[in-house]
Amino acid sequence: MRKSVEYQEPEPYVLCQDLFKIYKIADLEVVALRGLDLKVETGEIMGIVGASGSGKSTLLNILAGYDSPSAGNVTVGGRDLLNMTLREVMEYRRHEVGFIWQQTSRNLLPFLSALENVELPMMVTGLPTKERHGRALEILELVEMGHRIRHTPDKLSGGEQQRVAIAVALANRPPLLLADEPTGELDDYTAGQVLDLLGNVNREFGTTVIIVTHDPSVVRKVSRVVAIRDGKTSVELRRRVSFKPTESERQEEEVMEELILVDGSGRVQIPKEFLDSLKIRERARMSMEDGKIALRPEEERP
Repeated sequence: MRKSVEYQEPEPYVLCQDLFKIYKIADLEVVALRGLDLKVETGEIMGIVGASGSGKSTLLNILAGYDSPSAGNVTVGGRDLLNMTLREVMEYRRHEVGFIWQQTSRNLLPFLSALENVELPMMVTGLPTKERHGRALEILELVEMGHRIRHTPDKLSGGEQQRVAIAVALANRPPLLLADEPTGELDDYTAGQVLDLLGNVNREFGTTVIIVTHDPSVVRKVSRVVAIRDGKTSVELRRRVSFKPTESERQEEEVMEELILVDGSGRVQIPKEFLDSLKIRERARMSMEDGKIALRPEEERP
């Protein structure tokens, strides 16, 4: 008699559990992440938004291998980022993750052409000249910069520089692409083009893409957006297509859903405006009523 095999759901490509990051500045301790949880599936494109100082860039630096959390667990593609050797971290940065900075000057070397900038990461990994040249041309065509391959960064517009920066990040075909405020220095129209391009990269290569941004338009360019508040994930916005019946046919209608996130310890962040409207301060009463959770001020009883 055969034993039934229990189905196990595959692990997310990116898995962060109870992440803390504390920086010490002089005699002060600054808490950037406070028990953050995050799951990102393989091949997903998603955005992370939050106010300055919320911890979103800190999270991206940890996922890129540029920084380490003070506590918690983080895995990317099954790799435990907290327990890698220095050599393993170096190999991870070279082959497994591409990074796009907001400041274009950090993405490109000013004395190299667009083609040479894209070839450089492949040169570091030892790829033969003919192969890296062909791949660099292919990627530059993908980002619609095939006509500017001989130009140095100072001859390119801000949007063109970011396109080349995306090509550089994709040079070694990493399965994960991280973009830290990639549209922060661009006008609205060019920013939209860059976000569309990241979507094309996601579809063309199946690359998992995480975009940290202040740009609210990212909501309509990715599958979902997670908001970080005070170092923790708070809410998630998802795009959902519904069908609206009309007299002649069914019409597609895009709907945005906002969901509150529950972490692995059962914690949620309740929006301040909700707490203020209920006059809840430091303590509250919670009860289960008709299959729903009710929250009341401390002095109010069910």
